Amino acid sequence: MPTVIPVKFTYAARDLWFSPAGTGAQEGDHVICQTERGREIGLATADAREVSDEELASTIGHATLRDVVRIATEDDLARAERLAQRGEDSMPAFRRHVKESGLDMKPVGVEYLFDGEKAVCYFAAEERVDFRQLVRDLSREFHVRIDMRQIGVREEAAIVGGYGHCGQELCCRRFATGFDPVSIRMAKEQDLPLNSTKISGACGRLMCCLRYEFEAYRDFKGRAPKRNAVIDTPLGKGKIVEYDTPKEQIVLRLESGKQIRVALADMTASEAAHKKSEELGCPCRPDTVTREVLDRLESPDVQMALAELDRKMGVLPEQGPDASDIFVEPKRKRRRPSNGAPAGEKGPQGEKNARREAGAPSGDEAPARRRRKRRPGDGGGAAAPAPAHMAPEAGAGSAPARRRRHHQAAEGAAEAGSATGGQQPVKRTRRPGDKGGQAEKGAQPRGMQPSRKKRAQQQGKAGEQGQQAARPQGADDASKPRRRRRRGGRGRGGAGAEGGAPAGE
Repeated sequence: MPTVIPVKFTYAARDLWFSPAGTGAQEGDHVICQTERGREIGLATADAREVSDEELASTIGHATLRDVVRIATEDDLARAERLAQRGEDSMPAFRRHVKESGLDMKPVGVEYLFDGEKAVCYFAAEERVDFRQLVRDLSREFHVRIDMRQIGVREEAAIVGGYGHCGQELCCRRFATGFDPVSIRMAKEQDLPLNSTKISGACGRLMCCLRYEFEAYRDFKGRAPKRNAVIDTPLGKGKIVEYDTPKEQIVLRLESGKQIRVALADMTASEAAHKKSEELGCPCRPDTVTREVLDRLESPDVQMALAELDRKMGVLPEQGPDASDIFVEPKRKRRRPSNGAPAGEKGPQGEKNARREAGAPSGDEAPARRRRKRRPGDGGGAAAPAPAHMAPEAGAGSAPARRRRHHQAAEGAAEAGSATGGQQPVKRTRRPGDKGGQAEKGAQPRGMQPSRKKRAQQQGKAGEQGQQAARPQGADDASKPRRRRRRGGRGRGGAGAEGGAPAGE
């Protein structure tokens, strides 16, 4: 069995096989190989191994298996670096001559062989190109033999390199060993959008990675039920709406609208499915999801639906509403003991309420002491002692209720005025919330007061009535000056100016 070692060259699309010839080359070594173009330097991508004659013939065809000359030394690596730099420096001249010749081609690169006697110029073109004159011009420019090599767009992308839609380096540049054909059917089989910008690579052709998972998708779809097929489940009918091929799962939409994911291996085939597959001679596809499969799903909606199904079938008892969840028992408020009495005993207020409930008259009861409300300015201290005229008389059966200060002061001032026989005005103290004394005057609230125009009219009528009462009864009405009405103006209260000229003037 022959022994081969794969070697990768810079401008080659795939690895080439060579015979180690006792050099001891291993993976990662740079080797000098003899090719049909001459000596070249390449990189061993794997260790030497034995292959069968059939595998060797299918790989290299009718070509001859050539030998590896030697493993590259330090001098060989330095020479290869100088030749690579020389090829980069020759690219501007190659582009200039192509532009001057007017040929429809795209320069890709210039490679100098390891012996330095030949330069290979790579270009991309859609059709065959007559480059005989271009070869003469390049020979005079580079002073070496020129070999022109036409490549395709996929080989151009592999040589130039770049990044794909996935963010990784191009597969043809990184690890691909050849260019296998790719068809649009592979994109359809994987349910990819048929958009050329999304399924095309940097070279403008279909992406090479479409072949990687094509076999897995085709195998899964051959075993799974077809899309939009109806599946029997314990929760009713389910419709297949989506495939998850990497996980080999199927997405079902139930009659309730909920979607669940079921593994293809957990589904079973009914007797009808087996009978249909025998009649048609096709593989049997599962069409049933059992209860055990749904019990293993970690979905709260599915578990609740299964519990409801069990209650309908009588497997689980009907669960009625719990009274503690609907009705809440109110908590009784604890009464505060009055007059320092313990919580278990009744104070004066409790005795009063008990007598009121029993129907006893409340005339003999002593009125309960009101709790004084705190007002701004009183400091929250104890209530001030009552005045002398408000003190309860000796021997009185009941104590009068406490009054506010301004009412007490008003009553005291009224008594003093009646004693002296004169009318002494009561001094009113304005307090917050009394609306400036409007409540005492009997005035209407601010929202119910008449407008300014109405008040002016009322004042004008009151003044006229006072003037008429002050004039003597025998006065002549003709001597009264006539009032002139102003047009287009608005007087106060709608009245015109008084003292105007008579109408005859």
